[in-house]
This record gives sequence, C-alpha cells and structure tokens, in this order.
Amino acid sequence: MIVRGLLMFGFVTVTTLCGNGCMQSAALPPADISRAHRSWRVPDAARMNPISPYSPGTPSPGFPSINPWKPTVAARDWKYIVLHHTASSNGSVESIHETHLQRKDNDGNPWLGIGYHFVIGNGNGMGDGAIEPTFRWKQQLHGAHAGDREYNQQGVGIVLVGNFDEQSPSPAQLAAVKRLVQILKTEYKISSDRVVGHGKVKATNCPGKYFPLYEVSR
Repeated sequence: MIVRGLLMFGFVTVTTLCGNGCMQSAALPPADISRAHRSWRVPDAARMNPISPYSPGTPSPGFPSINPWKPTVAARDWKYIVLHHTASSNGSVESIHETHLQRKDNDGNPWLGIGYHFVIGNGNGMGDGAIEPTFRWKQQLHGAHAGDREYNQQGVGIVLVGNFDEQSPSPAQLAAVKRLVQILKTEYKISSDRVVGHGKVKATNCPGKYFPLYEVSR
C-alpha cells in the first residue's frame, strides 16, 4: 500500500508539472517572427517605465535584445537618423502613404509613396507605441523626408504620429522611439550628434517644441 501510494503521488506530481509547463509554452512567441519586422509594440512593463536607464551592451528591461527590424537585403550606408512628427492627431503607415503618393519631387516626378522608413503610432490609427517599418526600410531605399539630398540618401527617417508643438509624445511613443534609435545607432554605428530633428536639416519646427530630442538622441 505504501509503494502504491508513493507511485500515485509521483504520477500526480509529474502530471501537475506537465500542466504548468504546457501553460508556459503557450505563452511563448510564435515560431514565425516575420510579424516583428512589420510592427513591434512596446511591452507593458516598458511603457510603465519608459525612461529606464540603459547601459550599452546590456538589454534594456522589457525590450528584445536583438534587432527585430533587421532588413533581409543589403543595408544602406546609414549615417544619420532624422526625427519627425506628423503634426496631426492621428495617422498610420497607410494614411501617410496615400498622402505622399500625391506629392512630386523638385523634378516633377511623383513620390514612390510614404517618405519615412519607420512610423510610431499614438493610438489613433496605429497602436500607441507601435513601431512599423515601411517599404523604404524593408527594401533599404532612400527616404523622402528631409528636404536635403544627403539626409534623404543616408538618413533613416522616423516619424511619430502626433503634433508635438501642442503636446509631448505619449510615454509609449517615447519608450518606442528610444528603443528604435538605440538599436539603429548600435547597428549602423551612428553617433548621438547625428541623431537630429528635421529642423536641423530644414527650416521647420518639426519634430515640435515638446519633443525631447536631446533625451532621445542620447
């Protein structure tokens, strides 16, 4: 009877452990990671503490330690990161793309579409803090965002949805842009002084007076 009891106890223990393990496995990310290249959302833990200090070489708490936006084609010779705001209350990759399709360059040629490489949503049109690369990033094409040839050819254009002449980016947006800038700086050896606002390149208020440019660039 004692042996039989011990065997039954062992069976229950193993079954319980298996049950817990299966539940944990269900929480793991799917094997297909291609979605990460299309859109990435700041984890809740990071959004609650969006300005956690980050030491080079140490993964920031709540964030992936790899580049989820690494292109599958040869990278361009990126030297700058140019930050923008949409100066609107809402927007998405799709809506900006449709607007930019109506524009023409100085030679009268229509734009290819959205001029930025990344869009960061504010919850109106895209998720708050969602990062989405555009076709320009995926294909490693020049940008159409800076109004300057050098910065278009070698500058990664990042736009945050919102008007930062009226208010600051949301905590989720701020955490997201810091993480994206951090990864791009590391991946392409871009120094902090080459992370600039659009106003550095062209006479404009973009990305707005309430955008913490110094904080993000560092």
